[in-house]
Amino acid sequence: TTRHSAKMKLRQFQVIGRRAPTDADPNPPAYRMKLFAANAVLAKSRFWYFMHQMRKMKKTTGEILAVNEITEKNSRIVKNYGVWIRYNSRSGTHNMYKEYRSLTLTNAVEKMYDEMAGRHRARKSSIQIINTGIVPASKCRRTTVTQMHKSTLAFPLPHRVQRAPAKKYRSTFLATRPNTYHG
Repeated sequence: TTRHSAKMKLRQFQVIGRRAPTDADPNPPAYRMKLFAANAVLAKSRFWYFMHQMRKMKKTTGEILAVNEITEKNSRIVKNYGVWIRYNSRSGTHNMYKEYRSLTLTNAVEKMYDEMAGRHRARKSSIQIINTGIVPASKCRRTTVTQMHKSTLAFPLPHRVQRAPAKKYRSTFLATRPNTYHG
């Protein structure tokens, strides 16, 4: 058996399932759940974990109708994501709201798992994501997110070294010192 040291990337899945049809109930209601997991197998496993908590259903008494991966429509623009979670700590169960700036929702959720592990020593298994969503800039609450909303925000490049445009113009030794200030 080989162990992968690299962390598997999270993906978002939509899992649809229901109780298995019986003579008494030939058309039971279907339940849809959006889940974050590394693969479809783990997504189905989380689906049954939550369904067992909310409804009297488990894998042996139910069936999966569909498993679809949900991908980001536009992953080129940075957005503000809000994540509502519930987690079990050593002292009890807590609700939390977190905000992240990210290109994709799955990346924001990965950041949340990393932050919860670092700040609160919360394991991934003890965290339950209740809701996620894109938050407009006017509704953002956390300073780590709102500090990036300033229109005058700039990232200056104070020490730029001028490079030769081609290899034939390069020189190991130059007669003048490089001017790195471009103000």
